[in-house]
Amino acid sequence: MPSPHIDRVDVAVYTVPTAGPEADGTLQWDATTAVVVHAYADGITGLGWTYSSPAAATIIAAHLRDVVVGRDVTDIPGTVEAMTQACRNYGTRGLVAQAISAVDIALWDLRARLQEMSLTVLFGACRSTVPIYGSGGFTNLDDDELAEQVDEWRDAGCAAMKIKIGQCWGHEYDRDLVRVNRLRDLAGDGVELMVDANGGYSTGQARRVGAALDHLAVTWFEEPVSSDDIEGLAAVRSAVRCDVAAGEYIADRYEARRLAPVVDCLQLDVTRCGGYSGWLAAANIAAAHNLDVSAHCAPALHVPVAATIPRLRHLEYFIDHVRLEAELFTGVPIPDDGQLRADTANYGHGMTLSADAEKYREECAR
Repeated sequence: MPSPHIDRVDVAVYTVPTAGPEADGTLQWDATTAVVVHAYADGITGLGWTYSSPAAATIIAAHLRDVVVGRDVTDIPGTVEAMTQACRNYGTRGLVAQAISAVDIALWDLRARLQEMSLTVLFGACRSTVPIYGSGGFTNLDDDELAEQVDEWRDAGCAAMKIKIGQCWGHEYDRDLVRVNRLRDLAGDGVELMVDANGGYSTGQARRVGAALDHLAVTWFEEPVSSDDIEGLAAVRSAVRCDVAAGEYIADRYEARRLAPVVDCLQLDVTRCGGYSGWLAAANIAAAHNLDVSAHCAPALHVPVAATIPRLRHLEYFIDHVRLEAELFTGVPIPDDGQLRADTANYGHGMTLSADAEKYREECAR
């Protein structure tokens, strides 16, 4: 019996305000935007999304939709290749990769639903639960606000917690270290400390801060310098004991291959690296370098693929995305003792767009 073909692809933009102004060491924001894709075949709907600019929706509507509609639902590799070729002249990373990611996720969800199985089963899980760590700790938070986030992570059972440092592009690292000490006081004994500089330091600054982080028993130093600075990452990694991590901006397997030799743990983001297809390909590259993988943000989307790889370290339970996913979608996994359970009971990834999401919808490409 022939496989069904994709009938239609819709895209919409939803912007959810944050609880208050937020900042890392290099950027400030007050809302989070999800570009949401629905793909249809034989009366069944698949759902995917990316955290991006509304411009990603324009890419989907103008350049991807026409090459996806009419294709065999089971030929996701061929469809991804067709989308990539269609955007050759615009570049296939950044916004284009994020747009492709949203479509790819929707196509995998659609395929699993048509086959009446969960994505966890379709991908082949090696674990039933995925460990999470608490993430947020924005640089503009006062002590009380940081304490509130720590309490949320503790309630979720997180055994590791991460805050932002690199204040003012690395020029206030004394304040950064005060905040790390504050996190230690709030988190208590037995909680792993993690920090994210968002590429805000120079190589020299990162080495000096890294020495202090080692003294404070911090185990994870994320993007101490820009992830584009391969030599800088290698220099920091050779100078510190804590693990150096990067990879959240990887858009394809070539970027994964370039970054893998200079990190201790490779971060991968399913909403940026080509969806489930790209994430699994990049995870294989990490495996070839004997590296753990950490799933970056988008916790609800990551569970099905994170459950498939033996060398998974954890999944980022990022406070902005946790709040947005609860607002926009139904079926979002809920943490239990620091774990998210891989769904095997529902078809696809098990999530649908909430009826309440309409209040966040923008008038953009559809």
